[in-house]
Amino acid sequence: MRTVKQVSELTGISVRTLHYYDEISLLKPSKVTETGYRMYDDNALQILQQILFFKELDFPLKDIRAIMLNPTYDKNNAFIAQRQLIQVKSDRLNELLELLDKLIKGEECMSFNEFNLSEYTNALTEFITDNTEEFIRYGGDLAEYKRVLEMLESDSPLKSEFAQMAIKQYGSIEKFTEATKSNLARFPEIMEQMNFMKDGVSSYIDKSNELMRRLTADLNKDVSSNEIKQIVAELVAAGEAYSNATDLGENYWRLIADGYLSNPTVIETTDRKYGDGASAFIGNVLEAYWNL
Repeated sequence: MRTVKQVSELTGISVRTLHYYDEISLLKPSKVTETGYRMYDDNALQILQQILFFKELDFPLKDIRAIMLNPTYDKNNAFIAQRQLIQVKSDRLNELLELLDKLIKGEECMSFNEFNLSEYTNALTEFITDNTEEFIRYGGDLAEYKRVLEMLESDSPLKSEFAQMAIKQYGSIEKFTEATKSNLARFPEIMEQMNFMKDGVSSYIDKSNELMRRLTADLNKDVSSNEIKQIVAELVAAGEAYSNATDLGENYWRLIADGYLSNPTVIETTDRKYGDGASAFIGNVLEAYWNL
């Protein structure tokens, strides 16, 4: 049996994350001692290994939990499927590495096959074709949609930039496409919620500003303190409520944190509003909160 600290040291998973897995019943400890210490046996470590394979493939925790709690779940079949998916991911990364090697050598490689968006554009086209009236009714601009679609179907630098951002935020074009399809399936619901939320824009902004002022009131505070975590939890809850629970991608908060830490415009604006060093403090706070 291993303690939660020993499991953390063995796997590289933080103690906080292991506690969270316990809270959501994704990975329960094998035993809890009378003094409240979580203990894990080899079977628990095998379950954690399966979870990490799913995480490597960018599966959301709620989906991992649903899959592994399914009575028909077979870990051997899961391993086979995971290997196939990781192989696809590996092949894609190897293609990107080969392209980067050529670019580093100074070769002209105006190829965008590595950022193929055809499935994404096909999903958009199918949705607009089947829901044209609804799209227009909710304020959709068909001319703008056509312009964007033409850009995404061309071999242009803008297409490459769009694809790279999608990969950064969602992990892969495939995950980005799946998230888009999921959001499109909820289009009427999301648009109704957005219309309902319009009246609450100012209150959301006021709430966000108030929380940010509390967060940056003392830039010397421990970024991992419970007080700071509570403020971040309120910020995250407010942001997710305002986004109408759309799939923002598993790397969304990593990109937000990176922006506060490295984007000159974000840093300048944030520091001017909340004080010198505020942007770096917020970036470090987000990294600590999400274990980035």
